[in-house]
Amino acid sequence: MTADDELRLLPWSGPDGKPCYLSTDDSHGHLSRVADNTEAVQLGMAAELLERAVDVLSDDETEPNELRLLATDLSGALRDAIRVAISRGHRLRPPTATPGDGDDEALRLPVAFG
Repeated sequence: MTADDELRLLPWSGPDGKPCYLSTDDSHGHLSRVADNTEAVQLGMAAELLERAVDVLSDDETEPNELRLLATDLSGALRDAIRVAISRGHRLRPPTATPGDGDDEALRLPVAFG
């Protein structure tokens, strides 16, 4: 199976919290573009949240509730970033292995994100 034959992990979950996948030959189709834009927004929001985290954590007077909210927000951003990384990793073309280089199974990414 090539990278082109695999399903694309989308950057959102279904109503029951399970991963959503896209099966298409067209990486420039409408839903692919929506997914690309959503990934860009998620990564941008994660970068902004990281800046906020640096500020909050450097403040000695930060309240416990604010730290709890920050941890919750960071957890969500990390979940989104991991999902984007897995999705993009699956869409990379695997490097060309030369005979005798070893088992190419080690080059594969996990199949699912849960």
